[in-house]
This record gives sequence, C-alpha cells and structure tokens, in this order.
Amino acid sequence: MYQALYRKYSPATFDDVISQSHITTTLKNQIMSGKTAHAYLFTGSRGTGKTTCARIFAKALNCEHPVNGSPCCQCDICRDADNFALADIIEIDAASNGSVNDARELREATEYTPERCRYKIYIIDEVHMLSKEAFNALLKVIEEPPPYIKFIMATTELHKVLPTILSRCQRFDFMRIKTEDIAARLSDIAVKENIPLAPDAAELIAKAADGGMRDALSILDRCIAFSENITADVVSEAAGIAGRDYLFALAEAVADKDPAKALDIISQLYDRSKDMQRLCEELAAQFRNIMIAISAPEQTKSMICLPSELETIKRIASKMTLSDVLSHLDTLSSCAERMSRSLSKRIDMEMCVIRMCSGAAIVTAQAPAQAADRSEIDRLNAKISELEQKLEQKADGSPRPQPQNQKYPPASERAAEMAAAASGSSSINYIDRWFDIIDKLKETCPSVAPALNGTYGYECGGKLLINTKDKLIGVLTRSPENCVKILSAINQLTGLTLSNKILVGYRENLDRSLAGGGESKAEAKISPEEARKALLEKAENGGVPVETI
Repeated sequence: MYQALYRKYSPATFDDVISQSHITTTLKNQIMSGKTAHAYLFTGSRGTGKTTCARIFAKALNCEHPVNGSPCCQCDICRDADNFALADIIEIDAASNGSVNDARELREATEYTPERCRYKIYIIDEVHMLSKEAFNALLKVIEEPPPYIKFIMATTELHKVLPTILSRCQRFDFMRIKTEDIAARLSDIAVKENIPLAPDAAELIAKAADGGMRDALSILDRCIAFSENITADVVSEAAGIAGRDYLFALAEAVADKDPAKALDIISQLYDRSKDMQRLCEELAAQFRNIMIAISAPEQTKSMICLPSELETIKRIASKMTLSDVLSHLDTLSSCAERMSRSLSKRIDMEMCVIRMCSGAAIVTAQAPAQAADRSEIDRLNAKISELEQKLEQKADGSPRPQPQNQKYPPASERAAEMAAAASGSSSINYIDRWFDIIDKLKETCPSVAPALNGTYGYECGGKLLINTKDKLIGVLTRSPENCVKILSAINQLTGLTLSNKILVGYRENLDRSLAGGGESKAEAKISPEEARKALLEKAENGGVPVETI
C-alpha cells in the first residue's frame, strides 16, 4: 500500500529533525542527564515538527537502550511506539476531545500506572482547542502529576492557551524551517524514491511550503503524481502556481486604478467557480512579491514566483509606491478576516478591490484605534495645539504666532458657522428611531457607535444635528467615511436624505423630551435668534472657544 511521503519520511530520531537543533539538543541533554520536566509545551506554525518531536521524545523517555538521548529504534518499546501499538504513549486530538468530560476522563486515567514503560506519556495535539473548563479540569494534574506521568502538548495558537497552563510547562518554540533545508531534504527523498527532481523545482516547492516540511512533502507527492520528471514548470502546474495570469491582471488593474477592469476579472473568476477567499489570499501573496520588489529588489529568492514572472512583478511594482502596497496588504488582510464570517464573499472581494483602486481606507471592528485613521489623529493634534495656544495667551496676555500650515479653522469660527446654520432653520426635528440607528452603526461603524450612546439626533435645515456634551463626536464626524456611514444608516432606517455636513454640539433644552418621549419625529420650537445668541455666548465663554450649537 502506498504511503504518503510525509508519513514515510517522518523523522524517527532527533538527528533526523531539521532546522530545530535548539530544541532537539536541549531535549537530548535532558534525557541523558535524567532531568526531564513533567509537562512540555511545543508551539510553532504547522509542519515544523512539533508532533514529530513529541513522539520522538516520548520514545526516548521509554527506550530500553537510548543512544545519546535519542531512541534506539531497535527495542520492542521503540518498534511498538512507531507502530502506534504502545498503550503507555497516548495521543489525544484536542480538537475532537476538548470537552470538560474528556478532560476529567484523562485526569482519572492518570491514576493508573504504566503497563510496560517507565513513563505514561500523554501527547495532546492542538491543545488550544480545549475548552476553558477542560483546561481547569486538567490544571491540578498538569501542575503535580504522579511521578510516572508526563504531558507533551502541541499548539499552533499559543495565545489561546490559558496562562495558568503556560506557567506550568517548559515551552519550546519551533521555528519555520529554512527554505534551503527543505530543498535539501526534498532532494534527498527524491534520490531515495528514484525520482528526477530539478534543483530549481525543489527550491520552488520549498518556497511554496512557507516553512512547513509536511506541506513541502505533500506538494512533492502531488508533483510525483503529475509527472515522472519534476521541473519548475511541473511544480507550478501541480501546486497551482502557474496559470496565474489573472493575478497579474488584477494586480495591474489595482496599480492602474481601474476598478472596472478589476471587477470584470473578479466576475470572470466567480463564473468559473473560483473561491473568493482563496483569491484574496493569492492576491495578498502577489502584493507581497510586489512589496519585496519595491523595498528589496535584490531579494528575489524571497519571492514565491517563477523566474519568468519576475519582470512582470517588477513592471507592476514600478507603478506603485511602497505605502500604496502596504495599504493594499492591510486591506486584503482585513478582507480575508471578514470573509470568514461573511454571507457573500464575492461582494467582500469586490469592495476590497474598489477600495484598493480608489485608495479608500478600510475600517475594521478588530482595530478601533486604526479605525479613527491618521487624519483624525492629526485633527486631534491640531485641536490640542490650538487649546494650548489659547491658554498661553490667557496666561501672559501676549499672542502666540499662528502656524502657517494650520489645516483647520479656529474653534470660534467653527462655532459661529454652526450657529449660523442653526439660526437659518425655522425648526429642529427629532429623528425617528435614533437608538435603532445607533444599534445599526455598531455593525457598520464600530468606531463611532459607542460614542453616540446617550446622544440625540435631529434634522436641522437638511443637516444632521447631534446633541451631545462629548467633543469626541465632533472629531469622529469630521471623517468623510464616518459621515457617509452615519447618514447611510439614517437613510436606510428612516428614509431621510441629509446633507453630508454634520453639526455637533450641546444645548440643555434640546433633548429627547422635545420628541414627546417617544420615537416619533417632533418639532422643537426654538427661536433662531435665541439659538444664535446662546451659541455665541457659549463659544466665547471662559476665554477659550467652545464648539456648540
């Protein structure tokens, strides 16, 4: 029966493990000195040897005749362990055995001594999949197990493991395997399998594997099934690297800021049943190549591409700046994350390429600090400088020179502008379903929605008026993207179409009570002249201008 290469050539001793000498040397020394811990945690990306090293370590601990800290692979214990026939080495997949009941059963099983071996060893793979309750159930036995029990846990997502577990384990971080080490290993296996493997083909497989030996062997398996003579072209076909003209066309459409062409390419790919999430990942990899071509053009070995594609990548790179490419990578990353919970991946992909073509920023729920983009930070800095200047004037009576590059008008001018807008309207009307609008914004504009809690919205002369004491609202609503999202939510829920000019301020007698205590629209009878006077008085009060309506 044919056996997959990654299983057939799985390392049997520590000496067979590549690119992890900092770990294998430590484990061998512990075995030779007899100073092994009761619990270990192996962490790193997929295919770097975590589970393999756990099995070797378990064998070596129980081996009857260990050789320099490695298992002999000749005794009955080693042979049974290699055949998964040793009852004292138990492998558990936490992804399917992660409940608290499973953890309790494991804890109870630790009370029984080993049948044949020196130690009873539990290898828990994907340990981060254990529930919080399961972790807590194992906590005591992991901290103080019986002397014949050892735990070896492996995970690709260290941040999901409870700190109380981490603190009780010896942690080993597995590094991504070097490209040259993978290529050398593939060449050795090809010789043993009597398969012609070109050096550039081995290197291309190593790059595509992204530091994972198991992925590299899986790609080699596919290449063997595809052709008896493995060249770079064969690898590109079998691994899905070739036939990527659409990626270059899509990247070039983004570089040329041609959304029509980009949407047409996506439409064609969608009609061919191309997975949109996969397309997003492939496009991100392509822009990574472009990033390297701009920032470090001599590092062509770091690019995942065919030699014939280098000129095309460089040509596309010449049309963009490094900041453009970095922004595109951020946008693609956010899109890929959003796709995992989206109902229409095509729409997400189309939105993504339109953003890249137009240069529009993207706001993510996972990063509210980034959502208030750089322009808003600049506005805050300008406001702080302005206030410091006013306070200094008040302290010494001498005016401070105004900066020449001031981007925003003084607060007094803005207050006067908003007062004039309010006074020009004969009525101020409460907006229906204001609180429903805030709830909708929690999904569409999470960076603004929390600040709107406790506010009231009104229609004033075709503009949105937000009554609030929180000056942060005034900062957030200066973002054009935030304005569009707020006004769009109002339009969807109420049918109102308002100007993109949003007024923000506070007036004591302008509150929800004017709406009759309900969600219906009501008119506030406020004299325009009274509003103007009150606003200007508040703006000049205290010597420091205050934004108000």
